[in-house]
Order: sequence, then structure tokens, then C-alpha cells
Amino acid sequence: MQLTDHMPLLIAHDQLEAIRQHAAREYPSECCGVLLGLADGSAKRVREVVALRNLRHDAARAQEFLPLADPWQESERNRYLIDPGDLLKVEKDARQRGLEVLGYYHSHPDHPARPSEYDREYAWPWCSYVIINVAEGRPGDYASWVLASDRSRFEPEPIELTENHRPEKGEPKETRWLYR
Repeated sequence: MQLTDHMPLLIAHDQLEAIRQHAAREYPSECCGVLLGLADGSAKRVREVVALRNLRHDAARAQEFLPLADPWQESERNRYLIDPGDLLKVEKDARQRGLEVLGYYHSHPDHPARPSEYDREYAWPWCSYVIINVAEGRPGDYASWVLASDRSRFEPEPIELTENHRPEKGEPKETRWLYR
């Protein structure tokens, strides 16, 4: 499949910068969040970035939802987990405002902005997965990926940066945080 076979993910400069800041703030742990917007068949247009807490910071609670194979080797430094309750709140709020979940973002501390095998195992086809590299606390390269429909691999998804987002009536004026 060619890169052009996927509709592009359109994200504003300020939204990408919010993701970069979230990644730097959470370093050396992985950050995570949700991309809300609309897909019209020609592009996925991000309207809102929602920063979420990496549930892996609460190892005992995270193990209840999705146990790690080796908790001594895996932690919030190389895994993320979105709290199912937080995700339900975000999805419900998005639906009420006519938005949909376009995908997710997370950081790879001191690793490339490429999906891991773990990422592939827990991803959904169609969704965008923006990954940002954070090297020694500084956000670096980023890329968006889409899981192939047969779930065998990720394929690159084009990202198009747009002008800074101008919220419409009822939209938050900046990145929404479900935690501080």
C-alpha cells in the first residue's frame, strides 16, 4: 500500500505543539491522549486534542485492566494505557458535540516514532496513531500510522499541518486535560 492510499490526518500547528509539550512534560514516561475531529472521506481533520493520564503510572490499577507480561521490564516508561473510564467520558462528550475519535497519540521516550509490536497488538484499524519521539526530554520526530485491516502491520499515514486551530462555538480554546 502506498502512503497516498490513506487519507491524510490534518492537524493544526498548535495542536501538534500541545502533543509535543505533553510528551516533554511526561518524559521519561510515555504520554497519551485522544484525537477528536471529523473524517469526511478525503481527510481526518483534528478539531481537539485531549491529553490523558497514562494509567501505567498506577501499576496496580493498570494491571487490573491490562496485565503486563513482565511488570519488571514493562512500565510507564515503555507502555501506555488509557483508563477505560476516561476514554468513555471523552467518547461520550465527543458524540454530544458531533465529533468522533479519529485516533490516539503517545510518545516513545528515547525510541523512534515508529509503532512497536505491542502497539500493533492493541491498535484498531482505521484509527490514526500519532507517535512522537522524545530524546533526553526533548520532543523530536513524529509520525502517524494506521493499522492495516488485516492487523498484520502499521502503514504510514500522511500528516498535513494546518493553521492554528480556531475553536468553533462550544469547543475548548486549548488542549483539554482530564488530569493535571
